[in-house]
Amino acid sequence: MTTSTPPAYRPTTDPGRAARLREAFLAAGYTADGCLDLLGATAYAALARGETVPALRATRSGGPLATMLRLFLLQDAVPYAAAAAVLPVDECLADGWLAPYDHAAGLLCATVDVRPYANDVFGGGAAADAWIVSDLGCAVGGAAGIGAAGDARAGVARSELVLGVGGASTTLAGITVRRPARSVLDLGTGSGVQALHASRHAVKVTATDVNPRALHFTRLTMALSGVVNVDVAQGSLFDAVEAETYDLIVSNPPFVISPRAVEGAAGFTPGERLTYRDGGMPADELCRRLVAEAGRHLNEGAFCQLLANWLHVRGEDWRERLSYWIAGTGCDAWVVQREVQDPAQYAELWLRDGGEHQAGRSAYSARYAQWLDAFDAMKAEGVGFGWITLRRAPARTQPIIRIEEWPHPVEQPLGPHIERWFQRQDFLRAHDDAGLLASRFRLAEDVVQEQVGPPGAEDPEHVVLRQNRGMRRATKVDTVGAGFAGACDGTLAAGEIVDAIAQLLGEDRLLLRGRVPASIRLLVEQGFLEPAG
Repeated sequence: MTTSTPPAYRPTTDPGRAARLREAFLAAGYTADGCLDLLGATAYAALARGETVPALRATRSGGPLATMLRLFLLQDAVPYAAAAAVLPVDECLADGWLAPYDHAAGLLCATVDVRPYANDVFGGGAAADAWIVSDLGCAVGGAAGIGAAGDARAGVARSELVLGVGGASTTLAGITVRRPARSVLDLGTGSGVQALHASRHAVKVTATDVNPRALHFTRLTMALSGVVNVDVAQGSLFDAVEAETYDLIVSNPPFVISPRAVEGAAGFTPGERLTYRDGGMPADELCRRLVAEAGRHLNEGAFCQLLANWLHVRGEDWRERLSYWIAGTGCDAWVVQREVQDPAQYAELWLRDGGEHQAGRSAYSARYAQWLDAFDAMKAEGVGFGWITLRRAPARTQPIIRIEEWPHPVEQPLGPHIERWFQRQDFLRAHDDAGLLASRFRLAEDVVQEQVGPPGAEDPEHVVLRQNRGMRRATKVDTVGAGFAGACDGTLAAGEIVDAIAQLLGEDRLLLRGRVPASIRLLVEQGFLEPAG
Protein backbone atom coordinates (compact mmCIF):
# COMPACT_ATOMS: atom_id res chain seq x y z
CA MET A 1 0.00 0.00 0.00
CA THR A 2 1.35 3.43 -0.92
CA THR A 3 0.57 6.09 1.66
CA SER A 4 1.54 9.73 1.81
CA THR A 5 3.34 11.47 4.67
CA PRO A 6 2.63 15.14 3.95
CA PRO A 7 4.02 18.06 5.93
CA ALA A 8 1.96 19.64 8.71
CA TYR A 9 -1.36 20.74 7.23
CA ARG A 10 -2.87 24.15 7.89
CA PRO A 11 -6.46 24.04 6.59
CA THR A 12 -7.78 27.36 5.38
CA THR A 13 -9.98 29.66 7.43
CA ASP A 14 -11.57 31.25 4.35
CA PRO A 15 -15.15 32.07 5.48
CA GLY A 16 -16.82 30.98 2.24
CA ARG A 17 -15.02 27.65 2.04
CA ALA A 18 -15.58 27.02 5.77
CA ALA A 19 -19.28 27.78 5.31
CA ARG A 20 -19.58 25.16 2.56
CA LEU A 21 -17.91 22.58 4.78
CA ARG A 22 -20.23 23.52 7.65
CA GLU A 23 -23.25 23.12 5.36
CA ALA A 24 -22.02 19.64 4.43
CA PHE A 25 -21.69 18.73 8.12
CA LEU A 26 -25.22 19.92 8.84
CA ALA A 27 -26.67 18.13 5.81
CA ALA A 28 -25.11 14.85 6.98
CA GLY A 29 -26.21 15.38 10.57
CA TYR A 30 -22.60 15.62 11.75
CA THR A 31 -23.59 17.43 14.95
CA ALA A 32 -23.36 16.53 18.63
CA ASP A 33 -26.97 15.32 18.66
CA GLY A 34 -26.60 13.50 15.35
CA CYS A 35 -23.51 11.61 16.51
CA LEU A 36 -25.24 10.58 19.73
CA ASP A 37 -28.24 9.31 17.78
CA LEU A 38 -26.09 7.24 15.41
CA LEU A 39 -23.59 5.86 17.91
CA GLY A 40 -25.88 5.31 20.87
CA ALA A 41 -25.09 6.14 24.47
CA THR A 42 -22.57 3.30 24.98
CA ALA A 43 -20.31 4.10 22.01
CA TYR A 44 -20.65 7.85 22.59
CA ALA A 45 -19.57 7.48 26.23
CA ALA A 46 -16.67 5.24 25.18
CA LEU A 47 -15.36 8.02 22.93
CA ALA A 48 -15.11 10.30 25.96
CA ARG A 49 -12.84 7.66 27.54
CA GLY A 50 -10.64 7.52 24.47
CA GLU A 51 -12.05 4.20 23.20
CA THR A 52 -12.98 4.12 19.51
CA VAL A 53 -13.85 0.45 18.88
CA PRO A 54 -17.57 0.76 19.78
CA ALA A 55 -17.91 3.79 17.49
CA LEU A 56 -16.14 2.00 14.62
CA ARG A 57 -18.56 -0.90 15.02
CA ALA A 58 -21.54 1.46 15.09
CA THR A 59 -20.50 3.06 11.78
CA ARG A 60 -19.90 -0.16 9.82
CA SER A 61 -23.14 0.13 7.88
CA GLY A 62 -21.97 3.32 6.18
CA GLY A 63 -23.96 6.38 5.20
CA PRO A 64 -23.18 10.12 5.12
CA LEU A 65 -22.91 10.57 8.89
CA ALA A 66 -20.83 7.40 9.31
CA THR A 67 -18.43 8.69 6.64
CA MET A 68 -18.02 11.99 8.49
CA LEU A 69 -17.45 10.23 11.81
CA ARG A 70 -14.85 7.86 10.41
CA LEU A 71 -12.96 10.65 8.66
CA PHE A 72 -12.93 13.48 11.15
CA LEU A 73 -13.32 11.85 14.56
CA LEU A 74 -12.13 8.24 14.27
CA GLN A 75 -9.26 8.93 11.80
CA ASP A 76 -10.23 6.09 9.50
CA ALA A 77 -9.45 6.19 5.78
CA VAL A 78 -12.49 6.24 3.47
CA PRO A 79 -12.89 5.84 -0.30
CA TYR A 80 -12.79 9.00 -2.41
CA ALA A 81 -16.28 8.26 -3.73
CA ALA A 82 -17.75 8.05 -0.22
CA ALA A 83 -16.12 11.35 0.76
CA ALA A 84 -17.23 13.03 -2.46
CA ALA A 85 -20.83 12.00 -1.80
CA VAL A 86 -21.00 14.07 1.40
CA LEU A 87 -18.25 16.72 1.16
CA PRO A 88 -16.94 19.35 -1.25
CA VAL A 89 -14.04 16.95 -1.54
CA ASP A 90 -11.85 18.83 -4.03
CA GLU A 91 -12.01 21.97 -1.89
CA CYS A 92 -11.23 19.89 1.21
CA LEU A 93 -8.16 18.42 -0.54
CA ALA A 94 -7.01 21.80 -1.84
CA ASP A 95 -7.53 23.48 1.54
CA GLY A 96 -5.83 20.77 3.55
CA TRP A 97 -8.77 19.30 5.48
CA LEU A 98 -8.24 15.99 3.65
CA ALA A 99 -5.20 14.27 2.14
CA PRO A 100 -4.56 11.19 -0.01
CA TYR A 101 -3.99 8.15 2.19
CA ASP A 102 -3.60 5.33 -0.35
CA HIS A 103 -3.35 6.44 -3.96
CA ALA A 104 -3.70 2.95 -5.36
CA ALA A 105 -6.85 2.18 -3.38
CA GLY A 106 -8.29 5.68 -3.77
CA LEU A 107 -8.50 6.28 -0.01
CA LEU A 108 -8.56 9.65 1.71
CA CYS A 109 -7.89 10.62 5.33
CA ALA A 110 -8.46 13.71 7.45
CA THR A 111 -5.51 15.88 8.49
CA VAL A 112 -7.19 17.19 11.64
CA ASP A 113 -9.75 16.10 14.21
CA VAL A 114 -13.10 17.85 13.84
CA ARG A 115 -15.41 17.18 16.77
CA PRO A 116 -19.09 18.23 16.75
CA TYR A 117 -19.84 20.32 19.81
CA ALA A 118 -23.04 21.79 21.23
CA ASN A 119 -22.04 25.39 21.92
CA ASP A 120 -24.46 26.69 24.53
CA VAL A 121 -24.20 29.17 27.36
CA PHE A 122 -25.14 26.61 30.01
CA GLY A 123 -28.73 27.51 30.71
CA GLY A 124 -28.59 30.94 29.08
CA GLY A 125 -29.89 30.00 25.65
CA ALA A 126 -30.40 27.28 23.08
CA ALA A 127 -27.37 25.32 21.95
CA ALA A 128 -25.79 26.15 18.60
CA ASP A 129 -24.02 23.56 16.49
CA ALA A 130 -20.26 24.07 16.49
CA TRP A 131 -17.11 22.10 15.68
CA ILE A 132 -13.82 21.98 17.57
CA VAL A 133 -10.71 21.48 15.42
CA SER A 134 -7.62 19.85 16.98
CA ASP A 135 -4.67 17.71 16.03
CA LEU A 136 -5.18 14.16 14.84
CA GLY A 137 -5.89 11.82 17.71
CA CYS A 138 -6.30 14.65 20.21
CA ALA A 139 -10.07 14.99 20.19
CA VAL A 140 -10.43 11.47 21.57
CA GLY A 141 -8.01 10.21 24.20
CA GLY A 142 -5.70 13.22 24.40
CA ALA A 143 -2.04 13.20 23.46
CA ALA A 144 -1.64 9.64 24.74
CA GLY A 145 -3.12 8.54 21.43
CA ILE A 146 -0.24 10.10 19.53
CA GLY A 147 2.79 8.09 20.57
CA ALA A 148 6.26 9.27 21.47
CA ALA A 149 7.33 10.82 18.17
CA GLY A 150 4.21 12.77 17.25
CA ASP A 151 1.88 12.10 14.35
CA ALA A 152 3.97 11.31 11.28
CA ARG A 153 0.90 11.42 9.00
CA ALA A 154 0.42 15.12 9.76
CA GLY A 155 4.08 15.94 10.37
CA VAL A 156 3.37 17.36 13.82
CA ALA A 157 5.88 17.44 16.66
CA ARG A 158 4.38 16.40 19.99
CA SER A 159 5.64 19.59 21.60
CA GLU A 160 3.26 21.59 19.34
CA LEU A 161 0.16 19.43 19.68
CA VAL A 162 -3.20 21.16 20.00
CA LEU A 163 -5.75 19.20 21.99
CA GLY A 164 -9.51 19.17 21.57
CA VAL A 165 -12.27 19.03 24.16
CA GLY A 166 -11.44 17.21 27.40
CA GLY A 167 -12.76 16.93 30.91
CA ALA A 168 -10.88 20.05 32.01
CA SER A 169 -12.38 22.05 29.12
CA THR A 170 -15.94 21.11 29.99
CA THR A 171 -15.36 21.67 33.72
CA LEU A 172 -14.14 25.21 33.12
CA ALA A 173 -16.96 25.94 30.69
CA GLY A 174 -19.46 24.75 33.29
CA ILE A 175 -18.14 26.84 36.19
CA THR A 176 -17.79 30.04 34.16
CA VAL A 177 -20.10 32.91 35.07
CA ARG A 178 -22.20 33.65 31.99
CA ARG A 179 -23.57 37.16 31.67
CA PRO A 180 -23.49 39.74 28.87
CA ALA A 181 -19.98 41.11 28.43
CA ARG A 182 -18.32 43.72 26.26
CA SER A 183 -14.93 41.99 26.27
CA VAL A 184 -13.70 38.52 27.24
CA LEU A 185 -10.17 37.11 27.30
CA ASP A 186 -9.51 33.39 26.77
CA LEU A 187 -5.92 33.01 27.96
CA GLY A 188 -4.23 29.85 26.67
CA THR A 189 -7.00 29.14 24.21
CA GLY A 190 -5.71 25.90 22.66
CA SER A 191 -8.35 24.85 20.13
CA GLY A 192 -10.68 27.68 21.19
CA VAL A 193 -13.24 25.89 23.37
CA GLN A 194 -13.62 28.65 25.97
CA ALA A 195 -13.56 31.40 23.35
CA LEU A 196 -16.34 29.57 21.49
CA HIS A 197 -18.55 29.60 24.60
CA ALA A 198 -17.72 33.23 25.34
CA SER A 199 -18.64 34.25 21.80
CA ARG A 200 -22.29 33.56 22.67
CA HIS A 201 -22.49 36.23 25.40
CA ALA A 202 -19.72 38.73 24.57
CA VAL A 203 -19.41 41.52 22.04
CA LYS A 204 -15.73 40.71 21.49
CA VAL A 205 -13.50 37.82 22.56
CA THR A 206 -9.70 37.80 22.46
CA ALA A 207 -8.03 34.38 22.44
CA THR A 208 -4.32 34.17 23.24
CA ASP A 209 -1.78 31.36 23.24
CA VAL A 210 1.98 30.99 23.15
CA ASN A 211 1.67 28.28 20.47
CA PRO A 212 1.06 29.66 16.92
CA ARG A 213 -0.50 26.34 15.91
CA ALA A 214 -3.08 26.73 18.67
CA LEU A 215 -4.06 30.14 17.34
CA HIS A 216 -4.52 28.70 13.86
CA PHE A 217 -6.69 25.91 15.24
CA THR A 218 -8.76 28.48 17.11
CA ARG A 219 -9.30 30.32 13.83
CA LEU A 220 -10.38 27.05 12.24
CA THR A 221 -12.82 26.33 15.08
CA MET A 222 -14.38 29.78 14.74
CA ALA A 223 -14.53 29.73 10.94
CA LEU A 224 -16.10 26.29 10.85
CA SER A 225 -18.59 27.25 13.58
CA GLY A 226 -19.55 30.52 11.90
CA VAL A 227 -18.23 32.70 14.76
CA VAL A 228 -17.00 36.18 13.77
CA ASN A 229 -16.38 38.01 17.08
CA VAL A 230 -13.19 36.21 18.19
CA ASP A 231 -9.72 37.66 17.56
CA VAL A 232 -6.43 35.90 18.33
CA ALA A 233 -3.08 37.13 19.63
CA GLN A 234 0.17 35.33 20.39
CA GLY A 235 1.85 35.70 23.77
CA SER A 236 2.50 34.17 27.18
CA LEU A 237 0.22 35.08 30.08
CA PHE A 238 -0.88 38.72 29.60
CA ASP A 239 2.00 39.77 27.32
CA ALA A 240 -0.22 40.13 24.24
CA VAL A 241 -2.88 42.21 26.04
CA GLU A 242 -0.80 44.14 28.55
CA ALA A 243 -2.83 47.36 28.34
CA GLU A 244 -6.29 45.78 28.17
CA THR A 245 -9.00 45.12 30.76
CA TYR A 246 -11.92 42.72 30.47
CA ASP A 247 -15.36 41.86 31.80
CA LEU A 248 -14.35 38.19 32.01
CA ILE A 249 -11.08 36.26 31.83
CA VAL A 250 -11.14 32.47 31.46
CA SER A 251 -8.12 30.21 31.36
CA ASN A 252 -7.42 26.51 31.12
CA PRO A 253 -3.66 27.12 31.34
CA PRO A 254 -0.77 24.66 30.96
CA PHE A 255 -0.85 23.95 34.68
CA VAL A 256 0.90 20.57 34.85
CA ILE A 257 3.76 20.50 37.36
CA SER A 258 6.31 18.39 35.51
CA PRO A 259 10.11 18.10 35.53
CA ARG A 260 10.18 19.19 31.91
CA ALA A 261 8.04 22.26 32.46
CA VAL A 262 11.17 24.33 31.83
CA GLU A 263 13.25 23.88 28.69
CA GLY A 264 16.60 22.29 29.46
CA ALA A 265 15.44 20.57 32.66
CA ALA A 266 17.81 17.82 33.75
CA GLY A 267 17.36 14.64 31.76
CA PHE A 268 15.27 16.20 29.00
CA THR A 269 16.30 17.49 25.61
CA PRO A 270 15.19 20.86 24.18
CA GLY A 271 11.79 20.78 22.50
CA GLU A 272 10.36 18.01 24.69
CA ARG A 273 8.10 20.34 26.64
CA LEU A 274 4.46 19.71 25.75
CA THR A 275 3.16 23.23 25.16
CA TYR A 276 -0.47 22.31 25.77
CA ARG A 277 0.21 21.31 29.36
CA ASP A 278 3.77 22.33 30.47
CA GLY A 279 3.87 26.05 31.16
CA GLY A 280 7.60 26.70 30.85
CA MET A 281 7.98 27.79 34.49
CA PRO A 282 9.14 25.86 37.57
CA ALA A 283 6.62 24.05 39.79
CA ASP A 284 3.29 25.96 40.00
CA GLU A 285 4.78 29.36 39.16
CA LEU A 286 2.69 29.84 36.01
CA CYS A 287 -0.58 29.50 37.92
CA ARG A 288 0.70 31.80 40.66
CA ARG A 289 1.64 34.47 38.15
CA LEU A 290 -1.66 34.20 36.33
CA VAL A 291 -3.54 34.77 39.59
CA ALA A 292 -1.22 37.57 40.72
CA GLU A 293 -1.51 39.48 37.43
CA ALA A 294 -5.19 38.94 36.67
CA GLY A 295 -6.58 41.67 38.91
CA ARG A 296 -5.11 44.56 36.94
CA HIS A 297 -6.77 43.24 33.76
CA LEU A 298 -10.26 43.06 35.26
CA ASN A 299 -12.88 45.78 35.19
CA GLU A 300 -14.58 46.37 38.54
CA GLY A 301 -16.91 43.48 39.31
CA ALA A 302 -15.41 41.35 36.51
CA PHE A 303 -14.46 37.70 36.97
CA CYS A 304 -11.33 35.69 36.24
CA GLN A 305 -11.89 31.92 36.31
CA LEU A 306 -9.22 29.32 35.81
CA LEU A 307 -8.24 25.74 36.48
CA ALA A 308 -4.97 25.22 38.33
CA ASN A 309 -2.59 22.81 40.02
CA TRP A 310 -0.71 23.75 43.17
CA LEU A 311 1.93 22.07 45.25
CA HIS A 312 1.40 20.77 48.75
CA VAL A 313 4.82 21.55 50.17
CA ARG A 314 6.19 19.84 53.26
CA GLY A 315 5.81 22.10 56.29
CA GLU A 316 3.44 24.55 54.57
CA ASP A 317 -0.36 24.88 54.71
CA TRP A 318 -1.59 24.81 51.12
CA ARG A 319 -4.34 27.29 51.97
CA GLU A 320 -1.81 29.83 53.21
CA ARG A 321 0.21 29.25 50.07
CA LEU A 322 -2.73 30.11 47.85
CA SER A 323 -3.68 33.07 50.05
CA TYR A 324 -0.24 34.44 49.28
CA TRP A 325 -0.98 34.10 45.55
CA ILE A 326 -4.16 36.16 45.91
CA ALA A 327 -2.93 38.81 48.35
CA GLY A 328 -2.56 42.21 46.72
CA THR A 329 -4.66 41.41 43.64
CA GLY A 330 -7.56 43.60 44.76
CA CYS A 331 -9.88 40.66 44.14
CA ASP A 332 -12.40 38.69 46.10
CA ALA A 333 -11.54 35.02 45.64
CA TRP A 334 -13.11 31.60 45.97
CA VAL A 335 -10.71 28.68 45.61
CA VAL A 336 -12.03 25.11 45.57
CA GLN A 337 -9.63 22.18 45.76
CA ARG A 338 -11.32 19.23 44.07
CA GLU A 339 -8.63 16.56 44.32
CA VAL A 340 -5.19 15.87 45.78
CA GLN A 341 -2.79 13.30 44.34
CA ASP A 342 0.42 12.06 45.85
CA PRO A 343 3.57 12.51 43.70
CA ALA A 344 3.45 8.93 42.39
CA GLN A 345 -0.21 9.17 41.31
CA TYR A 346 0.43 12.52 39.69
CA ALA A 347 3.47 11.29 37.78
CA GLU A 348 1.58 8.24 36.51
CA LEU A 349 -1.34 10.37 35.31
CA TRP A 350 0.76 12.72 33.22
CA LEU A 351 3.23 10.13 31.98
CA ARG A 352 0.25 8.26 30.56
CA ASP A 353 -1.28 11.47 29.22
CA GLY A 354 1.91 12.06 27.23
CA GLY A 355 1.99 8.50 25.92
CA GLU A 356 5.25 7.70 27.68
CA HIS A 357 3.90 4.37 28.91
CA GLN A 358 4.23 3.27 25.27
CA ALA A 359 7.99 3.90 25.14
CA GLY A 360 9.05 0.60 26.75
CA ARG A 361 9.54 -0.44 30.36
CA SER A 362 13.10 0.85 30.75
CA ALA A 363 12.41 4.29 29.28
CA TYR A 364 9.16 4.60 31.23
CA SER A 365 10.86 3.68 34.51
CA ALA A 366 13.60 6.24 33.91
CA ARG A 367 11.04 8.98 33.21
CA TYR A 368 9.00 7.99 36.26
CA ALA A 369 12.12 8.26 38.45
CA GLN A 370 12.87 11.73 37.06
CA TRP A 371 9.41 12.92 38.04
CA LEU A 372 9.77 11.57 41.58
CA ASP A 373 13.26 13.11 41.89
CA ALA A 374 11.82 16.46 40.84
CA PHE A 375 9.04 16.27 43.43
CA ASP A 376 11.56 15.35 46.11
CA ALA A 377 13.60 18.43 45.19
CA MET A 378 10.44 20.59 45.50
CA LYS A 379 9.64 19.02 48.93
CA ALA A 380 6.25 18.14 47.47
CA GLU A 381 3.90 15.91 49.46
CA GLY A 382 1.18 16.12 46.83
CA VAL A 383 -0.46 18.19 44.12
CA GLY A 384 -3.86 19.80 44.42
CA PHE A 385 -6.23 20.37 41.51
CA GLY A 386 -9.17 22.71 41.48
CA TRP A 387 -10.62 25.94 40.27
CA ILE A 388 -9.96 29.54 41.20
CA THR A 389 -12.51 32.31 40.77
CA LEU A 390 -11.42 35.93 41.23
CA ARG A 391 -13.68 38.95 41.10
CA ARG A 392 -12.40 42.48 41.07
CA ALA A 393 -13.61 43.82 44.43
CA PRO A 394 -15.40 47.14 44.80
CA ALA A 395 -13.09 50.05 45.49
CA ARG A 396 -12.20 50.75 49.14
CA THR A 397 -13.40 47.38 50.40
CA GLN A 398 -11.52 44.56 52.09
CA PRO A 399 -11.37 41.61 49.68
CA ILE A 400 -13.01 38.37 50.79
CA ILE A 401 -10.94 35.22 50.28
CA ARG A 402 -12.44 31.76 50.71
CA ILE A 403 -10.21 28.70 50.21
CA GLU A 404 -11.70 25.29 50.81
CA GLU A 405 -11.51 21.62 49.92
CA TRP A 406 -14.62 20.12 48.33
CA PRO A 407 -14.06 16.71 46.67
CA HIS A 408 -17.77 15.86 46.59
CA PRO A 409 -20.03 15.84 43.51
CA VAL A 410 -21.39 19.21 42.37
CA GLU A 411 -24.07 20.22 39.90
CA GLN A 412 -22.97 21.50 36.51
CA PRO A 413 -23.32 24.10 35.23
CA LEU A 414 -22.07 25.71 38.43
CA GLY A 415 -21.54 29.19 36.98
CA PRO A 416 -24.88 30.63 38.19
CA HIS A 417 -24.22 29.34 41.72
CA ILE A 418 -20.72 30.84 41.72
CA GLU A 419 -22.09 34.22 40.66
CA ARG A 420 -24.69 34.12 43.45
CA TRP A 421 -21.97 33.17 45.97
CA PHE A 422 -20.17 36.44 45.24
CA GLN A 423 -23.45 38.38 45.38
CA ARG A 424 -24.06 36.95 48.86
CA GLN A 425 -20.58 38.02 49.94
CA ASP A 426 -21.48 41.58 48.94
CA PHE A 427 -24.59 41.36 51.08
CA LEU A 428 -22.70 40.01 54.10
CA ARG A 429 -19.94 42.59 53.71
CA ALA A 430 -22.55 45.36 53.81
CA HIS A 431 -24.44 44.09 56.90
CA ASP A 432 -23.25 43.96 60.49
CA ASP A 433 -25.04 41.78 63.06
CA ALA A 434 -27.77 44.36 63.60
CA GLY A 435 -28.25 44.65 59.85
CA LEU A 436 -28.61 40.88 59.53
CA LEU A 437 -31.27 40.77 62.24
CA ALA A 438 -33.16 43.56 60.47
CA SER A 439 -33.05 41.71 57.13
CA ARG A 440 -35.48 39.18 55.71
CA PHE A 441 -34.38 35.81 54.27
CA ARG A 442 -35.77 32.95 52.27
CA LEU A 443 -34.79 29.30 52.54
CA ALA A 444 -33.26 28.26 49.20
CA GLU A 445 -35.68 26.16 47.16
CA ASP A 446 -33.31 23.19 46.89
CA VAL A 447 -32.77 22.72 50.64
CA VAL A 448 -34.15 19.72 52.51
CA GLN A 449 -33.97 18.85 56.21
CA GLU A 450 -32.80 15.51 57.59
CA GLN A 451 -33.22 14.43 61.20
CA VAL A 452 -30.65 11.97 62.51
CA GLY A 453 -31.13 9.81 65.59
CA PRO A 454 -32.18 6.36 66.82
CA PRO A 455 -35.52 5.10 65.46
CA GLY A 456 -38.38 5.95 67.79
CA ALA A 457 -36.44 8.59 69.73
CA GLU A 458 -38.50 11.59 70.81
CA ASP A 459 -35.90 14.11 69.67
CA PRO A 460 -33.25 13.74 66.93
CA GLU A 461 -29.57 13.74 67.87
CA HIS A 462 -29.00 16.45 65.30
CA VAL A 463 -30.58 18.08 62.27
CA VAL A 464 -28.89 18.40 58.87
CA LEU A 465 -29.76 20.89 56.14
CA ARG A 466 -28.81 19.56 52.71
CA GLN A 467 -28.70 21.18 49.26
CA ASN A 468 -29.74 19.25 46.18
CA ARG A 469 -28.31 21.85 43.78
CA GLY A 470 -25.08 23.75 43.26
CA MET A 471 -22.28 22.66 45.59
CA ARG A 472 -24.66 20.16 47.26
CA ARG A 473 -23.48 21.06 50.73
CA ALA A 474 -24.75 19.72 54.03
CA THR A 475 -24.50 21.46 57.38
CA LYS A 476 -25.47 20.43 60.90
CA VAL A 477 -27.75 22.82 62.80
CA ASP A 478 -29.22 22.86 66.30
CA THR A 479 -32.90 23.21 67.17
CA VAL A 480 -32.72 27.00 66.98
CA GLY A 481 -30.98 26.90 63.58
CA ALA A 482 -33.47 24.42 62.14
CA GLY A 483 -36.42 26.42 63.43
CA PHE A 484 -34.96 29.67 62.14
CA ALA A 485 -34.26 28.29 58.65
CA GLY A 486 -37.72 26.75 58.44
CA ALA A 487 -39.36 30.06 59.29
CA CYS A 488 -37.47 32.05 56.63
CA ASP A 489 -40.03 32.71 53.92
CA GLY A 490 -39.19 36.36 53.31
CA THR A 491 -42.05 37.84 55.33
CA LEU A 492 -40.48 38.38 58.77
CA ALA A 493 -37.19 40.03 59.70
CA ALA A 494 -34.58 37.68 61.14
CA GLY A 495 -34.79 39.41 64.51
CA GLU A 496 -38.53 38.84 64.68
CA ILE A 497 -38.05 35.13 64.01
CA VAL A 498 -35.36 34.93 66.71
CA ASP A 499 -37.64 36.64 69.23
CA ALA A 500 -40.44 34.17 68.44
CA ILE A 501 -38.09 31.19 68.87
CA ALA A 502 -36.81 32.60 72.16
CA GLN A 503 -40.36 32.91 73.48
CA LEU A 504 -41.24 29.39 72.27
CA LEU A 505 -38.16 27.80 73.88
CA GLY A 506 -38.18 29.96 76.96
CA GLU A 507 -34.71 31.37 76.22
CA ASP A 508 -33.33 34.84 76.85
CA ARG A 509 -34.21 36.96 73.83
CA LEU A 510 -31.12 39.17 73.93
CA LEU A 511 -28.72 36.25 74.40
CA LEU A 512 -30.25 34.48 71.42
CA ARG A 513 -30.04 37.64 69.31
CA GLY A 514 -26.33 37.79 70.12
CA ARG A 515 -25.78 34.16 69.13
CA VAL A 516 -27.77 33.76 65.94
CA PRO A 517 -26.06 36.24 63.55
CA ALA A 518 -22.97 34.01 63.26
CA SER A 519 -25.21 31.13 62.14
CA ILE A 520 -27.02 33.40 59.69
CA ARG A 521 -23.71 34.40 58.12
CA LEU A 522 -22.72 30.76 57.64
CA LEU A 523 -26.09 29.77 56.15
CA VAL A 524 -26.08 32.75 53.78
CA GLU A 525 -22.45 32.26 52.76
CA GLN A 526 -23.07 28.60 51.91
CA GLY A 527 -26.32 29.30 50.09
CA PHE A 528 -28.85 27.73 52.44
CA LEU A 529 -30.47 31.14 53.02
CA GLU A 530 -30.86 33.91 50.46
CA PRO A 531 -31.57 37.58 51.22
CA ALA A 532 -35.19 38.32 50.32
CA GLY A 533 -35.48 40.89 47.56
